Amino acid sequence: MNSAPRLPSLFLSHGAPDYALAPGTAGAGLSALGQQLPRPRAIVALSPHWMSRGVVVGGATRPTTIHDFAGFDPQLYQLQYSAPGDPPLAEEIAALLQAQRVPVQVDPARGLDHGVWVPLRWLYAEADIPVVPLSMPVGLDPAGAYQLGRLLQPLAADGVLLIGSGSLTHNLGEFRQPRADMDYVREFADWMAAAVLADAREQLLDCLQQAPQAHRAHPTIEHLLPLYFALGAAPEGHSRNSVLRGDITHRILAMDSYVFGSTEATLN
Repeated sequence: MNSAPRLPSLFLSHGAPDYALAPGTAGAGLSALGQQLPRPRAIVALSPHWMSRGVVVGGATRPTTIHDFAGFDPQLYQLQYSAPGDPPLAEEIAALLQAQRVPVQVDPARGLDHGVWVPLRWLYAEADIPVVPLSMPVGLDPAGAYQLGRLLQPLAADGVLLIGSGSLTHNLGEFRQPRADMDYVREFADWMAAAVLADAREQLLDCLQQAPQAHRAHPTIEHLLPLYFALGAAPEGHSRNSVLRGDITHRILAMDSYVFGSTEATLN
């Protein structure tokens, strides 16, 4: 273990792929956050854009940049996020999960999907911190995502930044509809922000039942599950949470991100 301050965990709204070209308020907030946090020795990022049977850990030495989307600006397909991987850390994660009887594999060739590299493009633009992607098991539920974060929580004390990358709201049935109503997006985002700042874990864990407009904001839950992962990975006790408010893009995607378990030593 190193002597660096324990890192918080992050929930990042990765938005639509064009976030990589138009950072807006959310990207500016991530850039500032990357300057405030102690430099991690590595990043572990869970994304709903890599689904698998059981947990799979990316163990590539040089993860490729995956352009797993279609119909966007041609410039997006030229972008690269050339961060190194960390195969020993991938094996360490696998061993940690196996010790808890969690089915897990290491994929030595897995790259970074856009749920990982797009927000990291703003958080750590130099792409010089090793990144280990983590798959989302098919059938994962909020309790399972929270528990997965809890199992990996010890890594934060060893300089590893644990990130759940998803979307605070994600109703793709309304994507790019010119008359989409943003009021429900704001209502859900405001309730969630208040719960995060109050560190109301029980409310957050039950937000699909308690938060206003939850089922409209998330007709399916895969893009909310990374929030539970980040919440589970957060240190408990003498710490605080922070909310990085972002714009609403495409009229339906709230771009807020959360810092869970920061202290005065880790976030100024």
